[in-house]
Amino acid sequence: MSILVAYAGKHGATQGIAETLRAAGQDAEVRPVKAAGDLAGYEAVVLGSAAYCWSWLTEATEFVRRNRAVLADRPVWLFSSGPLGTAATDAQGRDLRVVAEPKEIAELREAINPRDHRVIFGALDRSKLGFAERVVAKMPASRALLPEGDFRDWQDLEAWAESIAHELAQVPASRR
Repeated sequence: MSILVAYAGKHGATQGIAETLRAAGQDAEVRPVKAAGDLAGYEAVVLGSAAYCWSWLTEATEFVRRNRAVLADRPVWLFSSGPLGTAATDAQGRDLRVVAEPKEIAELREAINPRDHRVIFGALDRSKLGFAERVVAKMPASRALLPEGDFRDWQDLEAWAESIAHELAQVPASRR
């Protein structure tokens, strides 16, 4: 089964997630959404985007909109890379993976009916930030909101990738 793992990111953390998801796939290719090409040759798609201020990157959302018909006809999994830090809950005790779900996800669920959407904690390396991002990151209020480090849970990510591969193995070829 041919699988596309497509991603949109700015600084490499989302690409790292995509590469990990490929590891459990049978015949998976990892590509940025801008270079994904024609989806007709893929039988399944895993698609993710970095999330900033509770939004997917425009290129990822537009990718889904452009390819809606094809994606709605295939098994699709979505992931969002975004929250930073080690806390699993916010100040009110809410699960950050639920609170941090990008606002576009409801629209994407309606449009393509993905099998799952996963919010994955991200990573921040301040040395990779652009000028405007560095200015914001240096603000005192941003220090607590934008802690530096790699907060991705690699074991959880690998388990999710394996569950996707297992689910695909259970799907009869006629229904893929």
